[in-house]
Amino acid sequence: MGTNSKKAKLTRRSETGFTLLELMIVISIIFILIGMAVGNHRKAVQHAREAALMSDLKTMRDAIDNYTLDRLAAPQSLDDLVSGGYLREIPVDPMTQAKDWVPDNGDSVLSPDQNGTGIVNVHSSSTAVSPFTNTPYDKW
Repeated sequence: MGTNSKKAKLTRRSETGFTLLELMIVISIIFILIGMAVGNHRKAVQHAREAALMSDLKTMRDAIDNYTLDRLAAPQSLDDLVSGGYLREIPVDPMTQAKDWVPDNGDSVLSPDQNGTGIVNVHSSSTAVSPFTNTPYDKW
């Protein structure tokens, strides 16, 4: 009877809990899933920043055109768009996290009565390249 009770205790002991190998496998699977989630999160954040950049550029370019058509002269700085009521404030560049836009000055004429030169376009100051379109942000 003594050997049977020892076998029963060993059998019960091995049936309860997990082995170290089983725990390591589960932990490895969890780390793999976390790694995949982090990669997808980074792509989503980058995609959102690019969408915000495109939206900000369109808004500022529309404001430049409207300012030029209304005043018959292109704005001399982005601050002119704010003081003229065409923008509430200059947006923050989502790529550089600063208000460091690069304006393009030129003599593009939107109406026959327009005179003078000024800002005709605006770009991001980031020289980083988009992983989705393979173009630098300062060329958008």
